Amino acid sequence: MRRLLMNKNIEILAAEYDTANGVFLKVLDVYNIEYAPYILKRFYIKDDINNVPFRTNLSEWFRGRGIPSWRDKLDLLLHRLDISASTELLDKAFGLSLSDQYWLKPFNSDIKYDDINFFDHDFDYAEFLEASLSLNSKVIKKETSLKTPNNTTDGMLKKAWIIEDGIRYLLKSGYKNEILQPFNEVLGSEICDRLGFNHVSYTLDVYKDTVVSKCPCFITKDTEFITAHQIINDMKRYDSVEDFEEYIKKLEENGIIDAREKVENMYILDFLIMNEDRHLNNFGIIRDVNTLKWLDVAPIFDNGMALNIPYYDEEVIISGHGRLFYEVKPFDEIIKVVRNIKRIDISKLDDLPEYFYNLLHKYQYITHISDKRIYRLCVLLQRQINKLKKLIEEG
Repeated sequence: MRRLLMNKNIEILAAEYDTANGVFLKVLDVYNIEYAPYILKRFYIKDDINNVPFRTNLSEWFRGRGIPSWRDKLDLLLHRLDISASTELLDKAFGLSLSDQYWLKPFNSDIKYDDINFFDHDFDYAEFLEASLSLNSKVIKKETSLKTPNNTTDGMLKKAWIIEDGIRYLLKSGYKNEILQPFNEVLGSEICDRLGFNHVSYTLDVYKDTVVSKCPCFITKDTEFITAHQIINDMKRYDSVEDFEEYIKKLEENGIIDAREKVENMYILDFLIMNEDRHLNNFGIIRDVNTLKWLDVAPIFDNGMALNIPYYDEEVIISGHGRLFYEVKPFDEIIKVVRNIKRIDISKLDDLPEYFYNLLHKYQYITHISDKRIYRLCVLLQRQINKLKKLIEEG
């Protein structure tokens, strides 16, 4: 089928699109490459708009908007949605998302972005929410339940967008049998609040006897989230701390003058909670989709894969490993990217382990996390605080 890739009401390109597989078979014309997804500009050749790298990356970018094949219990979700593959969902609601303003418009259609976007218009989410997070759910038969931004949620965790008092919130559960992730999100949010880091605010909620994290959408209908992966895609790769330095330089060159401190703050948080999953798609920048101006570093979010230890003994030193762009490194090495660690007021974290201890016990009747594990998690958290305090004193 012939489709127009749109950025709000701006036509970016025309292409033949395979709805069953979520791929672009042929690029027919390019109208406004500047308003295209950031990652595509590197592969655009004016005199060869249908070159393979451009078309391939267009398809990969669009398919990447959908629910991935590694989503927890994806087979069960697809059964409940009564579809055979997650790519089918991309065509149910024009490929619309709550992370940006891109969508696919049927050729020769008069439909406008303002008529369909999920920032202005409510959507039916109850059945999708149940299909995603409930232990028991019937098969969805209402087509309207598939016209939601839930079709374009990436990541491995079960999740769903909902609306409360006009605000779009994302609910996320733990991964498989691990239920700590929602608590880590709230812990990370609490640390950011205390240290003054720009972040997405997380709270806890209970959905059908499952504890989930809950956060508001940080994108508006005039902004988009551009991942670090898209930004560094056309930069030289060093596989060293130079990747971090070049990324900061790129952000500063595009007008984000406090980029270093804000990205450093993310790695300070990762050090404190031992977040092992700071991949290139869960941090980046916010861009104005109307002017294309780079506005700010995206607020810190997605901190659930932390404190991930099956065993902890006070006599055993656990350093743990996180991610620094393309590298997997000990947290004790990653924290060295912070130039001025003394700017952190560590005293604001004095009673943080107690806060986390109480939080975990509050929901223990649902999670059944043992007292022993809660104690060990809090001991580990205190150890990371002490290590950061020592670095500040030595810095």
